[in-house]
Amino acid sequence: MEWSEEGIVVATRRHGEADVILEVITAGHGRHLGLVKGGRSRQLRPVVQPGNTLALTWRARLHEHLGNFRVEPVTERSAALMGSAIGVFGLALAAAHLRLLPERDPHPRLYGALAALLDHFDRPALAAELMARFELMLLDELGFGLDLTSCAGTGSRDDLVYVSPKSGRAVSREAGLPYADRLLPLPAFLLDSGDIGEPEAVQNAFRLTGYFLERHVFDARGDGLPEVRLSFLRAIRSAVQAAA
Repeated sequence: MEWSEEGIVVATRRHGEADVILEVITAGHGRHLGLVKGGRSRQLRPVVQPGNTLALTWRARLHEHLGNFRVEPVTERSAALMGSAIGVFGLALAAAHLRLLPERDPHPRLYGALAALLDHFDRPALAAELMARFELMLLDELGFGLDLTSCAGTGSRDDLVYVSPKSGRAVSREAGLPYADRLLPLPAFLLDSGDIGEPEAVQNAFRLTGYFLERHVFDARGDGLPEVRLSFLRAIRSAVQAAA
């Protein structure tokens, strides 16, 4: 068995004295593990770091085996990511979310979204938007996608400002006004309109995605939302305040 594809390193762990087990995500083969022989060597150690994009060739005798990776660098961004709190916590949060997916199950949209996210952690407001969109996409890929295209009550596509916590569908301002205290705010930037840098909008976006992730995914596993998510949001908030 053999395949070759680019992939992003999600995590590594030591295997013996000289090797590492690499956890990557690719567009065509999903989240995939494999052994990198000599991965702890001076030559390969900086290459197989989380956040880097690599050219991968995976080989194994049988499909279900761990297999071996041959790796070559494509985009080395790990050092920059590790140099900021947003990068460190953002990568850790994305990795935690990706582990909700079955191993070797392709999710090309999430792969593309992760690549965009990793390249914009140096812009706090944009990083917040991209992470919120990543979480929305994750819900959709897991089968719990939200319908933000039209109002659940009237069918209108205009002035959508709420989301129903029961149905996961958008609700217009007029239809939702009598029930506003029971609905979740829908930030305009998630509908591709409005500013992404407003602290309240960012807070509402992560309140929205967090509610449905907790309800549909983490509660079923007996877990809460990843603690690193709070650390990422604190890092975003601190960076935005510092820039104000």
